[in-house]
Amino acid sequence: MASQSTSTPDDFNIFYSLEESNYETSQPYQGLTGLRNLGNTCYMNAVLQCLCSISPLVEYFLSGKYVATLHKENSEVATAFAYLMADMWLGEFECVSPEVFRSVISDLCPAFTKKTQQDAQEFLIYVLNELHEALKKSCKRRCYGNTSTSREDRGTGSETSIITQLFEGQLSYDITCLACHTTTDKNEVFTVLSLPIPSESACSLQDCLECFFQQDTLTWNNQIHCSFCGTKQDAAVKANIGKAPKMVIFHLKRFDYQGSYKRKLGTNIYYPLSNLDLSPYIYPLFRKNPKYNLCAVVNHFGYLDGGHYTAFCKHTFTQNWYSFDDAQVSEIPQSSVQSAAAYLLFYSCKAFSVPTKTHKY
Repeated sequence: MASQSTSTPDDFNIFYSLEESNYETSQPYQGLTGLRNLGNTCYMNAVLQCLCSISPLVEYFLSGKYVATLHKENSEVATAFAYLMADMWLGEFECVSPEVFRSVISDLCPAFTKKTQQDAQEFLIYVLNELHEALKKSCKRRCYGNTSTSREDRGTGSETSIITQLFEGQLSYDITCLACHTTTDKNEVFTVLSLPIPSESACSLQDCLECFFQQDTLTWNNQIHCSFCGTKQDAAVKANIGKAPKMVIFHLKRFDYQGSYKRKLGTNIYYPLSNLDLSPYIYPLFRKNPKYNLCAVVNHFGYLDGGHYTAFCKHTFTQNWYSFDDAQVSEIPQSSVQSAAAYLLFYSCKAFSVPTKTHKY
Protein backbone atom coordinates (compact mmCIF):
# COMPACT_ATOMS: atom_id res chain seq x y z
CA MET A 1 0.00 0.00 0.00
CA ALA A 2 1.35 3.41 -0.96
CA SER A 3 1.65 5.79 1.96
CA GLN A 4 3.21 9.08 2.98
CA SER A 5 3.79 10.67 6.39
CA THR A 6 3.72 14.41 5.79
CA SER A 7 3.70 16.88 2.92
CA THR A 8 6.11 19.71 2.24
CA PRO A 9 5.35 23.39 1.63
CA ASP A 10 5.86 22.77 -2.10
CA ASP A 11 2.65 20.74 -2.08
CA PHE A 12 0.73 24.00 -1.75
CA ASN A 13 1.43 24.79 -5.41
CA ILE A 14 -1.86 22.94 -5.83
CA PHE A 15 -5.09 24.31 -4.43
CA TYR A 16 -8.78 24.00 -4.96
CA SER A 17 -11.23 26.55 -6.33
CA LEU A 18 -14.99 26.22 -5.97
CA GLU A 19 -15.71 27.78 -9.36
CA GLU A 20 -15.85 24.84 -11.81
CA SER A 21 -15.35 21.07 -12.06
CA ASN A 22 -12.22 19.27 -13.22
CA TYR A 23 -12.82 15.85 -11.75
CA GLU A 24 -11.90 13.98 -14.92
CA THR A 25 -8.22 14.92 -14.55
CA SER A 26 -8.02 14.50 -10.78
CA GLN A 27 -5.93 11.87 -9.03
CA PRO A 28 -7.69 8.61 -8.04
CA TYR A 29 -7.41 9.16 -4.27
CA GLN A 30 -8.24 12.87 -4.27
CA GLY A 31 -10.32 13.35 -1.13
CA LEU A 32 -10.48 9.56 -0.71
CA THR A 33 -7.29 8.97 1.25
CA GLY A 34 -7.23 6.74 4.31
CA LEU A 35 -5.52 7.62 7.60
CA ARG A 36 -3.23 5.19 9.39
CA ASN A 37 -4.24 4.23 12.92
CA LEU A 38 -1.42 5.20 15.30
CA GLY A 39 -2.80 3.22 18.23
CA ASN A 40 -6.42 3.86 19.23
CA THR A 41 -6.54 7.02 17.07
CA CYS A 42 -9.69 6.03 15.17
CA TYR A 43 -11.55 8.85 16.98
CA MET A 44 -9.09 11.36 15.49
CA ASN A 45 -9.14 9.80 12.02
CA ALA A 46 -12.95 9.83 11.83
CA VAL A 47 -13.18 13.51 12.82
CA LEU A 48 -10.40 14.52 10.41
CA GLN A 49 -12.09 12.75 7.51
CA CYS A 50 -15.32 14.65 8.18
CA LEU A 51 -13.56 18.02 8.42
CA CYS A 52 -11.53 17.28 5.29
CA SER A 53 -14.70 16.56 3.33
CA ILE A 54 -16.01 20.11 3.78
CA SER A 55 -15.12 21.92 0.54
CA PRO A 56 -15.02 25.52 1.85
CA LEU A 57 -12.59 24.41 4.55
CA VAL A 58 -10.53 22.45 2.01
CA GLU A 59 -10.25 25.44 -0.31
CA TYR A 60 -9.34 27.81 2.52
CA PHE A 61 -6.36 25.73 3.62
CA LEU A 62 -5.12 24.37 0.30
CA SER A 63 -5.29 27.76 -1.38
CA GLY A 64 -2.92 29.14 1.25
CA LYS A 65 -5.49 31.72 2.37
CA TYR A 66 -4.97 30.62 5.96
CA VAL A 67 -1.37 31.94 5.94
CA ALA A 68 -2.50 35.58 5.84
CA THR A 69 -4.44 35.28 9.12
CA LEU A 70 -2.17 32.81 10.90
CA HIS A 71 -1.01 33.83 14.39
CA LYS A 72 2.62 32.77 14.75
CA GLU A 73 2.40 32.29 18.51
CA ASN A 74 -0.15 29.44 18.16
CA SER A 75 0.15 28.34 14.55
CA GLU A 76 1.21 24.72 15.06
CA VAL A 77 -2.21 23.05 14.85
CA ALA A 78 -3.43 25.04 11.85
CA THR A 79 -0.18 24.48 9.94
CA ALA A 80 -0.15 20.75 10.67
CA PHE A 81 -3.83 20.57 9.68
CA ALA A 82 -3.11 22.31 6.37
CA TYR A 83 -0.22 19.96 5.58
CA LEU A 84 -2.30 16.89 6.43
CA MET A 85 -5.17 18.15 4.29
CA ALA A 86 -2.74 18.55 1.39
CA ASP A 87 -1.67 14.93 1.86
CA MET A 88 -5.30 13.82 1.78
CA TRP A 89 -6.27 15.90 -1.26
CA LEU A 90 -3.24 15.55 -3.52
CA GLY A 91 -4.72 12.23 -4.57
CA GLU A 92 -1.43 10.35 -4.84
CA PHE A 93 -1.72 7.95 -1.91
CA GLU A 94 -4.23 5.38 -0.68
CA CYS A 95 -3.24 6.10 2.91
CA VAL A 96 -1.25 8.74 4.78
CA SER A 97 -0.09 9.02 8.38
CA PRO A 98 -1.46 11.78 10.65
CA GLU A 99 1.58 11.37 12.90
CA VAL A 100 2.78 14.98 12.74
CA PHE A 101 -0.71 16.37 13.38
CA ARG A 102 -1.18 14.02 16.34
CA SER A 103 2.22 14.99 17.74
CA VAL A 104 1.33 18.70 17.62
CA ILE A 105 -2.05 18.07 19.27
CA SER A 106 -0.46 15.87 21.94
CA ASP A 107 2.09 18.54 22.85
CA LEU A 108 -0.73 21.00 23.52
CA CYS A 109 -3.18 18.58 25.11
CA PRO A 110 -1.55 15.59 26.88
CA ALA A 111 -4.90 13.77 27.09
CA PHE A 112 -4.57 12.98 23.40
CA THR A 113 -1.05 11.58 23.90
CA LYS A 114 -2.28 8.41 25.57
CA LYS A 115 -2.86 5.44 23.33
CA THR A 116 -6.34 4.99 24.73
CA GLN A 117 -9.71 5.65 23.18
CA GLN A 118 -10.82 9.29 23.42
CA ASP A 119 -14.17 10.93 22.77
CA ALA A 120 -14.57 12.09 19.15
CA GLN A 121 -16.84 14.98 20.12
CA GLU A 122 -14.32 16.34 22.64
CA PHE A 123 -11.55 16.02 20.06
CA LEU A 124 -13.65 17.81 17.43
CA ILE A 125 -14.38 20.76 19.74
CA TYR A 126 -10.71 20.97 20.72
CA VAL A 127 -9.54 21.05 17.09
CA LEU A 128 -12.12 23.66 16.08
CA ASN A 129 -11.13 25.87 19.02
CA GLU A 130 -7.42 25.55 18.20
CA LEU A 131 -8.02 26.39 14.55
CA HIS A 132 -10.12 29.39 15.53
CA GLU A 133 -7.46 30.70 17.93
CA ALA A 134 -4.80 30.37 15.24
CA LEU A 135 -6.82 32.06 12.49
CA LYS A 136 -9.01 34.61 14.27
CA LYS A 137 -9.08 38.26 13.31
CA SER A 138 -10.87 41.26 14.76
CA CYS A 139 -14.06 42.60 13.26
CA LYS A 140 -17.23 44.35 14.35
CA ARG A 141 -20.09 41.94 14.88
CA ARG A 142 -23.66 42.61 15.86
CA CYS A 143 -24.80 41.27 19.24
CA TYR A 144 -28.40 40.25 19.82
CA GLY A 145 -29.55 41.04 23.36
CA ASN A 146 -27.56 40.21 26.45
CA THR A 147 -24.52 38.00 26.09
CA SER A 148 -23.10 35.21 28.18
CA THR A 149 -19.71 35.65 29.77
CA SER A 150 -18.78 31.98 29.30
CA ARG A 151 -15.68 30.88 27.38
CA GLU A 152 -17.94 29.45 24.69
CA ASP A 153 -19.49 32.85 24.01
CA ARG A 154 -16.57 34.10 21.92
CA GLY A 155 -18.82 34.66 18.89
CA THR A 156 -20.57 37.73 20.32
CA GLY A 157 -17.21 39.44 20.67
CA SER A 158 -15.01 40.91 17.95
CA GLU A 159 -13.20 37.83 16.67
CA THR A 160 -13.99 35.86 13.54
CA SER A 161 -12.32 33.08 11.57
CA ILE A 162 -13.09 30.49 8.91
CA ILE A 163 -14.28 28.32 11.80
CA THR A 164 -16.82 30.84 13.10
CA GLN A 165 -17.93 31.64 9.53
CA LEU A 166 -18.73 27.99 8.82
CA PHE A 167 -19.63 26.37 12.13
CA GLU A 168 -20.73 29.01 14.60
CA GLY A 169 -24.36 29.53 15.51
CA GLN A 170 -26.12 31.29 18.35
CA LEU A 171 -28.72 30.06 20.80
CA SER A 172 -31.09 32.53 22.39
CA TYR A 173 -32.68 31.63 25.73
CA ASP A 174 -35.91 33.26 26.92
CA ILE A 175 -35.87 33.04 30.73
CA THR A 176 -39.14 33.77 32.52
CA CYS A 177 -39.29 34.18 36.28
CA LEU A 178 -42.26 32.15 37.52
CA ALA A 179 -42.81 34.56 40.42
CA CYS A 180 -42.99 37.94 38.67
CA HIS A 181 -43.29 36.62 35.08
CA THR A 182 -40.55 38.94 33.83
CA THR A 183 -38.71 37.56 30.78
CA THR A 184 -35.05 38.19 30.11
CA ASP A 185 -32.85 36.80 27.36
CA LYS A 186 -29.42 35.26 27.26
CA ASN A 187 -27.37 34.39 24.19
CA GLU A 188 -24.79 31.64 23.81
CA VAL A 189 -22.77 30.68 20.76
CA PHE A 190 -22.17 27.08 19.73
CA THR A 191 -20.21 25.06 17.23
CA VAL A 192 -21.68 21.69 18.25
CA LEU A 193 -25.21 21.06 19.52
CA SER A 194 -25.39 18.17 22.02
CA LEU A 195 -28.83 16.58 21.70
CA PRO A 196 -30.50 14.35 24.31
CA ILE A 197 -31.88 11.01 23.14
CA PRO A 198 -35.48 10.69 24.38
CA SER A 199 -35.86 6.95 23.75
CA GLU A 200 -33.86 3.80 24.42
CA SER A 201 -35.24 1.87 21.46
CA ALA A 202 -35.80 4.11 18.44
CA CYS A 203 -36.48 7.76 17.65
CA SER A 204 -35.79 10.41 15.02
CA LEU A 205 -33.42 13.36 14.91
CA GLN A 206 -36.50 15.58 15.03
CA ASP A 207 -37.47 13.90 18.32
CA CYS A 208 -34.02 14.76 19.69
CA LEU A 209 -34.36 18.36 18.50
CA GLU A 210 -37.81 18.75 20.02
CA CYS A 211 -36.49 17.41 23.32
CA PHE A 212 -33.57 19.87 23.23
CA PHE A 213 -35.72 22.90 22.36
CA GLN A 214 -38.71 22.17 24.59
CA GLN A 215 -39.39 24.53 27.48
CA ASP A 216 -37.68 23.51 30.69
CA THR A 217 -38.37 24.51 34.30
CA LEU A 218 -35.49 25.38 36.62
CA THR A 219 -36.16 24.61 40.27
CA TRP A 220 -34.30 23.83 43.49
CA ASN A 221 -30.52 24.08 42.96
CA ASN A 222 -31.07 25.27 39.38
CA GLN A 223 -33.07 28.36 40.28
CA ILE A 224 -32.06 31.65 38.65
CA HIS A 225 -31.47 34.95 40.42
CA CYS A 226 -34.26 37.30 39.34
CA SER A 227 -33.04 40.89 39.35
CA PHE A 228 -36.63 42.12 39.63
CA CYS A 229 -37.54 39.93 42.63
CA GLY A 230 -34.08 40.29 44.15
CA THR A 231 -33.95 36.59 45.09
CA LYS A 232 -33.57 33.18 43.50
CA GLN A 233 -36.75 31.98 41.84
CA ASP A 234 -38.04 29.09 39.77
CA ALA A 235 -37.88 29.90 36.08
CA ALA A 236 -39.09 28.65 32.70
CA VAL A 237 -36.41 28.50 29.99
CA LYS A 238 -37.03 28.19 26.25
CA ALA A 239 -34.22 27.99 23.69
CA ASN A 240 -34.31 29.02 20.05
CA ILE A 241 -31.68 29.37 17.36
CA GLY A 242 -30.97 33.08 16.99
CA LYS A 243 -28.30 32.59 14.33
CA ALA A 244 -28.14 29.40 12.29
CA PRO A 245 -24.66 28.32 11.13
CA LYS A 246 -23.77 27.35 7.58
CA MET A 247 -22.64 23.99 8.94
CA VAL A 248 -24.49 22.53 11.91
CA ILE A 249 -22.95 19.64 13.86
CA PHE A 250 -25.16 17.51 16.07
CA HIS A 251 -23.69 15.44 18.89
CA LEU A 252 -26.01 12.59 19.82
CA LYS A 253 -25.57 12.06 23.57
CA ARG A 254 -25.17 8.30 23.56
CA PHE A 255 -22.92 8.24 26.62
CA ASP A 256 -25.11 8.58 29.71
CA TYR A 257 -23.48 9.38 33.07
CA GLN A 258 -25.46 9.46 36.31
CA GLY A 259 -23.09 9.55 39.25
CA SER A 260 -21.02 6.36 39.23
CA TYR A 261 -23.46 4.74 36.82
CA LYS A 262 -22.64 4.99 33.13
CA ARG A 263 -23.91 3.40 29.96
CA LYS A 264 -24.08 3.80 26.20
CA LEU A 265 -27.46 4.31 24.54
CA GLY A 266 -27.73 2.12 21.45
CA THR A 267 -30.88 3.88 20.25
CA ASN A 268 -31.47 3.66 16.51
CA ILE A 269 -31.93 7.30 15.51
CA TYR A 270 -33.41 8.12 12.11
CA TYR A 271 -31.84 11.19 10.53
CA PRO A 272 -32.65 12.59 7.07
CA LEU A 273 -29.96 12.72 4.39
CA SER A 274 -31.50 15.86 2.88
CA ASN A 275 -33.95 18.66 3.67
CA LEU A 276 -33.59 18.65 7.43
CA ASP A 277 -35.93 21.49 8.39
CA LEU A 278 -34.72 23.58 11.34
CA SER A 279 -37.26 26.38 10.85
CA PRO A 280 -39.39 25.35 13.88
CA TYR A 281 -36.40 26.12 16.11
CA ILE A 282 -35.14 29.32 14.44
CA TYR A 283 -36.46 32.78 15.22
CA PRO A 284 -38.69 33.80 12.26
CA LEU A 285 -36.53 36.85 11.55
CA PHE A 286 -33.50 34.65 10.90
CA ARG A 287 -35.06 31.83 8.85
CA LYS A 288 -32.97 32.39 5.72
CA ASN A 289 -31.67 28.86 5.10
CA PRO A 290 -33.68 26.56 7.37
CA LYS A 291 -33.09 23.32 5.42
CA TYR A 292 -29.89 21.31 5.67
CA ASN A 293 -28.32 18.33 3.88
CA LEU A 294 -26.21 15.66 5.53
CA CYS A 295 -22.57 15.65 4.41
CA ALA A 296 -20.70 13.55 7.00
CA VAL A 297 -21.24 11.16 9.94
CA VAL A 298 -18.98 9.93 12.74
CA ASN A 299 -20.00 6.46 13.95
CA HIS A 300 -19.12 4.80 17.25
CA PHE A 301 -19.27 1.02 17.54
CA GLY A 302 -18.84 -0.82 20.82
CA TYR A 303 -19.16 0.22 24.45
CA LEU A 304 -18.21 3.05 26.81
CA ASP A 305 -14.68 1.97 27.66
CA GLY A 306 -13.79 0.74 24.21
CA GLY A 307 -15.05 0.54 20.69
CA HIS A 308 -14.21 1.89 17.30
CA TYR A 309 -14.91 5.08 15.34
CA THR A 310 -15.50 5.32 11.59
CA ALA A 311 -16.77 8.05 9.28
CA PHE A 312 -19.19 8.32 6.37
CA CYS A 313 -18.53 11.27 4.05
CA LYS A 314 -20.19 12.48 0.87
CA HIS A 315 -17.58 13.06 -1.82
CA THR A 316 -17.92 16.42 -3.55
CA PHE A 317 -16.64 15.12 -6.89
CA THR A 318 -18.81 12.03 -7.32
CA GLN A 319 -21.63 12.94 -4.91
CA ASN A 320 -21.32 9.35 -3.70
CA TRP A 321 -20.95 8.26 -0.08
CA TYR A 322 -17.78 6.63 1.23
CA SER A 323 -16.88 4.80 4.41
CA PHE A 324 -13.59 5.78 6.08
CA ASP A 325 -12.36 3.11 8.49
CA ASP A 326 -8.83 4.29 9.33
CA ALA A 327 -6.73 3.26 6.29
CA GLN A 328 -9.64 1.56 4.52
CA VAL A 329 -11.83 3.63 2.19
CA SER A 330 -14.78 2.12 0.33
CA GLU A 331 -17.84 3.40 -1.51
CA ILE A 332 -21.16 2.62 0.17
CA PRO A 333 -24.77 2.84 -1.03
CA GLN A 334 -26.81 5.77 0.22
CA SER A 335 -29.00 3.36 2.17
CA SER A 336 -26.01 2.43 4.36
CA VAL A 337 -25.52 6.02 5.56
CA GLN A 338 -28.42 5.53 7.96
CA SER A 339 -26.54 3.94 10.87
CA ALA A 340 -27.54 2.91 14.38
CA ALA A 341 -23.97 3.78 15.40
CA ALA A 342 -24.21 7.47 14.39
CA TYR A 343 -22.61 9.74 16.99
CA LEU A 344 -21.85 13.04 15.21
CA LEU A 345 -23.88 14.40 12.29
CA PHE A 346 -22.56 17.13 9.97
CA TYR A 347 -25.19 19.10 8.02
CA SER A 348 -24.73 21.89 5.48
CA CYS A 349 -27.32 24.54 4.63
CA LYS A 350 -26.46 24.22 0.94
CA ALA A 351 -24.74 21.71 -1.32
CA PHE A 352 -20.98 22.01 -1.66
CA SER A 353 -19.53 23.11 -4.98
CA VAL A 354 -17.08 20.79 -6.67
CA PRO A 355 -13.43 21.71 -6.00
CA THR A 356 -11.15 22.11 -8.98
CA LYS A 357 -7.42 21.58 -9.13
CA THR A 358 -5.73 24.76 -10.32
CA HIS A 359 -2.40 26.47 -9.82
CA LYS A 360 -1.62 28.91 -7.08
CA TYR A 361 -1.20 32.47 -8.25
